Amino acid sequence: MDINRYIEHTNLKPTLTDKDIDQLVAEAKEYGFVGVCVPPFWVKKAAREIGDADIQLVTVIGFPLGYQMTEAKLLEIDKAIENGANELDIVMNISSFKTGLPWTKIELAKCAARIHEAGCMMKVILETSYLSDEEIVFATKLCADAGTDFVKTSTGFSAEGAKTEHIRLMRESAPSNVGVKASGGIRTLADAQAMIAAGADRLGASAGVAIMKAFHESH
Repeated sequence: MDINRYIEHTNLKPTLTDKDIDQLVAEAKEYGFVGVCVPPFWVKKAAREIGDADIQLVTVIGFPLGYQMTEAKLLEIDKAIENGANELDIVMNISSFKTGLPWTKIELAKCAARIHEAGCMMKVILETSYLSDEEIVFATKLCADAGTDFVKTSTGFSAEGAKTEHIRLMRESAPSNVGVKASGGIRTLADAQAMIAAGADRLGASAGVAIMKAFHESH
């Protein structure tokens, strides 16, 4: 198993600097990671550093709480794509979702249309730590109906990150053409392998290098 092709090498720390972006991209090239995930502010620089390397440039939208207005999210999407992003990880409006408003799905459908029109890919962050199992199932189906390409567990900024049982729920609830991304708290090779075994197609992790070193040592 080429575990590197599951990993989106991520740095969304509030204190990261330009040198951290350089390092992230350099490590992604060295280890052959499928992508890097950076804050919107650093997308343009990351795009320059990636150049023509086979690395997806991922950024976050409506991060980390998801309750921005739809218009703000669409503006963020436009700017991110203009700056070179290939994949956009959008935080679902959990507040709207828990209220039971149709707004949640309408917003995601608008985002999906804008993203797909540009030939890019959309992931929706559910923030599973705030949801019951029933809500995870419902949210996964709602996101799939709205046109997302992936559903994702977490921002990494909540109390808890990815759990294998949530990955299984999402995988069982999503159609086969919708991927599942595990993120938040994936720090070891064992964590990564457990998430993949549970059904994850992608892993968002800041510990990608440590995971790869452990992987090479075990083979």
